[in-house]
Amino acid sequence: MPEYSIIIPVYNRPAEVKELLESLVVQSAKNFEIIVVEDGSSERCDDVVKNFSSHLDISYYYKPNSGPGDSRNYGISKCKSDFFIFFDSDCIIPPHYFQTVNSFFKIFLPECYGGPDRAHPHFTPLQKAISYTMTSLFTTGGIRGGKTKGFHPRSFNMGFSRKVFDATNGYSKMRFGEDVDLSLRIEEAGFNSYLIEDAYVFHKRRTDFKKFYKQIYNSGIARINLHKRHPGSLKLTHFFPAMFVSFSILSFLATLLNPLFVMPLAGYTLLIFFDSSLKNRSIRIGFLSVQSLFVQMFAYGLGFMKSFWRRIILGKDEFSAFEKNFYK
Repeated sequence: MPEYSIIIPVYNRPAEVKELLESLVVQSAKNFEIIVVEDGSSERCDDVVKNFSSHLDISYYYKPNSGPGDSRNYGISKCKSDFFIFFDSDCIIPPHYFQTVNSFFKIFLPECYGGPDRAHPHFTPLQKAISYTMTSLFTTGGIRGGKTKGFHPRSFNMGFSRKVFDATNGYSKMRFGEDVDLSLRIEEAGFNSYLIEDAYVFHKRRTDFKKFYKQIYNSGIARINLHKRHPGSLKLTHFFPAMFVSFSILSFLATLLNPLFVMPLAGYTLLIFFDSSLKNRSIRIGFLSVQSLFVQMFAYGLGFMKSFWRRIILGKDEFSAFEKNFYK
């Protein structure tokens, strides 16, 4: 009987599933089973999964497309264990991951936990730049928080017990922000979520700025959708990208009067460039991080402002964007 059931929803990513499964083969602790849920993909990964059947306790299921949240719930219905761990298909798991989780469980016995994400040394410069701006305290990385207890896990690296599932019914039908929605409902149900800092994953995210923009734009929309579902969950820090957008536009307009008005924005941009260049040991990644910063801030900020207008000012229903071409 496995101690953990790993659930991996996948949509048209067979090559990434292969890398993820390769990283699970070399875990120093293997007290887990794996459930791969193919969410209506046209590029299926069943042959990839089959190639690992002699190395891993792994099962594959194909279902019509219904979104990642519903696919994760479907995976839970197929599990043998009473503790479920979720990875996104674009993750690579470091060899010590489950040994770290085992050690943490011996002390805390959490009902729910989450871990951070990092950039793998073999990631492309663009992926490393996106990872930097998504995790840096100088950008929006600080919004996630770093509390060991009371952490809101994200579904690319998240685990919870059957007791939590029974109390919350798992993931909702939200297409974006479904993991934060579940984390908030877990908290509202009286459970504590823990951050296991050393249980990190290497998370690829998007492979170009166009796809990254669509993803983060929907994250901005989702933040207001989450506020409507969970009043009180909207914090001042969530307004930062929208403030950045407004400040950037005003700064450039103000340069028509005096070029010095752009200095604060230029100083912040230089901070990002030098910090990323030093941390990644690459000037190229530093430049890409500046681009990633503006893509991320404008995507989230504009999505946030559109959602604020439609949902709070106009009182319209929940929505998302790029539904037909999100992955293009």
